[in-house]
Amino acid sequence: MTPFRTILEVNAMFINSHSLIPAIASLLCLMATTHVAAHEGGHHGHSHSSTPLRTWSIASNGSHLHGSFVSARDGKVQIRREDGTLTDIAIERLVAADQAWVQERVEEIQTLNRQHAIRLVAVNQPVQAGSENAAANETMPAIGAHFQPFEKLLQLRWDKDFLYVGSNGLPEHPMMIGIRSWQQQVPIPQKYLGNNAWQIPLHPVPAKNPMSTKNDFLRGAIALAVNGVPIFNPLNNRGDDAYLFGELDEYGGHCGRGDDYHYHIAPVHLEETTGKGQPIGYALDGYPIFGYQDAKASDFAPLDDLGGHKDASGNYHYHAQKTYPYLNGGFYGEVTQRGGQVDPQPRAEPIRPDLRPLRGAVITGFSKTGNRFELVYDVEGRQGSVTYVVKDDSTVDFTFQEPSGETRSETYRSRMGKPFLPQADSSGTEGGPGADQSSRLKVTSPAFAAGDELPLEFTGDGAGESPPIAWSKGPAGTQCYALNLWHTPGPDDVKSYWVVYDIPADVASLPQNASGIGTVGINDKGHAGYDPMKSKGPGVKQYHITVYALSEKPEFATDQVTRDELLESISDITLAEGTLDFQYTRSRSRSFLILIGIGVVALLAGAWFSLKKFTVPRVAG
Repeated sequence: MTPFRTILEVNAMFINSHSLIPAIASLLCLMATTHVAAHEGGHHGHSHSSTPLRTWSIASNGSHLHGSFVSARDGKVQIRREDGTLTDIAIERLVAADQAWVQERVEEIQTLNRQHAIRLVAVNQPVQAGSENAAANETMPAIGAHFQPFEKLLQLRWDKDFLYVGSNGLPEHPMMIGIRSWQQQVPIPQKYLGNNAWQIPLHPVPAKNPMSTKNDFLRGAIALAVNGVPIFNPLNNRGDDAYLFGELDEYGGHCGRGDDYHYHIAPVHLEETTGKGQPIGYALDGYPIFGYQDAKASDFAPLDDLGGHKDASGNYHYHAQKTYPYLNGGFYGEVTQRGGQVDPQPRAEPIRPDLRPLRGAVITGFSKTGNRFELVYDVEGRQGSVTYVVKDDSTVDFTFQEPSGETRSETYRSRMGKPFLPQADSSGTEGGPGADQSSRLKVTSPAFAAGDELPLEFTGDGAGESPPIAWSKGPAGTQCYALNLWHTPGPDDVKSYWVVYDIPADVASLPQNASGIGTVGINDKGHAGYDPMKSKGPGVKQYHITVYALSEKPEFATDQVTRDELLESISDITLAEGTLDFQYTRSRSRSFLILIGIGVVALLAGAWFSLKKFTVPRVAG
């Protein structure tokens, strides 16, 4: 039924019943439901994703189809291909992950339709704090459970598209021992935190053209171990096998030129903690990496050129191998390559110049006690050592004991800010109950629940006042907070509506229409203050308010601070952050439906005058 035909039929109903108000209410509800169904699909991984296309996999032959979700009915899913044509596929033909995605999408659309119908007659009804939306927003993604055995080393948070893994890049096991080709680097804690955290896709997409790591991705990480340590290409940046060249320790790791520790082969030793058959890492395309295959297992299957295969349910994963490529030899899933590495990914921050290899050196010992580290090495029977202390003021004090007997000291300052080192509990061991694991602020609003519709008074359709916001207390060392309200209208586009920084550390909320708390930055309209949104396009739009706990006050080159300038300034001083997601619907849901209602009234008025005209007797000419 077209909207135009609906209007005509309802007009007839109005004329026959002489009941205007109930009919307009019925029409508005009908139009709202029709609108939601017409804009229900097309997002990869999650209904709130900004990516319109996803890749669908056929279980029987492993083929792929790229397109956006349109609808699901009668056991079939309708997909719109990239060229605009429509295709119907039996849902049971899809791999298990795609079937689950379709089921989740259908349930979300049904829920959304019910919510829109209700909101037309009950706008801004209070939402219980324990609503399903709020609970779902707090639920850790399934892959997060694979990192939890090492949670005392990590800071985990997530959104609808990614699991973010914060760490300092240092494992619990001894490092560097056994290296025979040493460039004099030592493991220094990195700040893979906040905006510089690792991000693992929650909804990986098979690539149209999978890429090999044999000649590409020789810089940076290709995977992340579940203990938060990055995994680099088994080939070093010269293209040599790092393991065969004696560059790796007994756990398959070493330090790069930035004193950043990382693995180059699969860390199968992690199975001692995770358990046999559990992932030991995730490639940066989002697919898991498991330990060595058991050739006698009933589900044994050969690996492809990328070092992976699909299980009985059609889910792809990689396996560790004892020879090159040792783990994923490429990316089955979609990744972006930029500058010879996967992009985006965290950056290491060197604090001192890189050194030349020390010929004949073999590392024989390594120890760590709190924030004090010591590496011991041997050169032709003579012992040397490097002792260093990582301090809270961002400095690192080095003492070098040369094999010749000479001693020298050096101090370097990190630009990363205070390092993340798991605190000791009462027993003196690292981590434990006393460790500060706060990495995720809980952001809420007393005016609406997570995932809910933004009340009218906070938009351009209402009073346009800034919403009230509250957040949980930041971790120890928090000096101030910053806040940003933002929206992504496209994959590479971000709009900023509200920037506030220098919020005092003892403040944990902003009232409605806040003023005089912190410093207000510049929104995308070019002025300081809150810019109430006025969504122009059809459909539901997703918006976000992110609060950052900072270790120090950010510094700016200008007092006209935008979102980009804020994020750049706080990237190295963010201790924790949290985001409140909500939605806003305008266009057809509000303005368009109001116009339809006005149009209906005009049509009825015209019909009424026409009927009156027909009752006037004609005068003979």
